[in-house]
Amino acid sequence: MLCALLPLGPAAAQRQPARKPAPAAEPGGPKALGRFESWTAATHEESGQTVCYAFTYATNSTPAIAGRPKAVLTVTERPTGRDAVAISAGFQYPTGAEVTAQLEQSALNFYTSGNSAFARESAVAVAALQKARQIVARSPNPRGGGQIVDTFSLRGFNQAYQAINKACPR
Repeated sequence: MLCALLPLGPAAAQRQPARKPAPAAEPGGPKALGRFESWTAATHEESGQTVCYAFTYATNSTPAIAGRPKAVLTVTERPTGRDAVAISAGFQYPTGAEVTAQLEQSALNFYTSGNSAFARESAVAVAALQKARQIVARSPNPRGGGQIVDTFSLRGFNQAYQAINKACPR
């Protein structure tokens, strides 16, 4: 019986359409460095220079806003600036809005521009992120009244941070 099936193998394979190769990575597009628990580390090219970044999505956001994408916490290393800590809220912050973030042992202040909030003291922010388990960011509700609370896990942050600093050394 096995002998009867062998002749079908090559013939059947020849009738299969050829598989297309995986698309090549877009020049300058993101290149993954690794996944570290809740965090992902990656690089991309920007104006001919490598930019390294680590990011995580909010594990919880309240209140829920229909159509709002998940908030993202990012740490970025550029040749022109190190340890930029930002939160992309998924909505436009009101002009002049402030965002505060609470960690186990410290609090951080962020200024806003568009739909992003940036840590006022980047080095202090990174040091705090390295010591904590989570960060809870509070921002004004774009619909008025109350606050939006985004919670981010810091599990894997230290490993992701090491990966981006290895890829983009000082």
